[in-house]
Amino acid sequence: MRLPPEVTAAETPDGTVLLDLTSGRYWQLNSTGSAVLQGLLDGSDPEVVAAELAARHGIDEAVAQKDVAAVVDHLRSAGLVTP
Repeated sequence: MRLPPEVTAAETPDGTVLLDLTSGRYWQLNSTGSAVLQGLLDGSDPEVVAAELAARHGIDEAVAQKDVAAVVDHLRSAGLVTP
């Protein structure tokens, strides 16, 4: 996945802010959402990102997969990432 040309990302102490330069809308991701986005932008599959989050936070991998899928769905529906 990648960010479309009209979307910029800026890291903050609490996560990442995404700005759509065309619409002027912005979204703020917390540190977990930021880790999901960064993993996807680095080329990892959502399943790999979920496994890393599960290991890092000591949560069930199935829960992490569901959470990562929700973040991916939101990013896609908002037009913030492209395949």
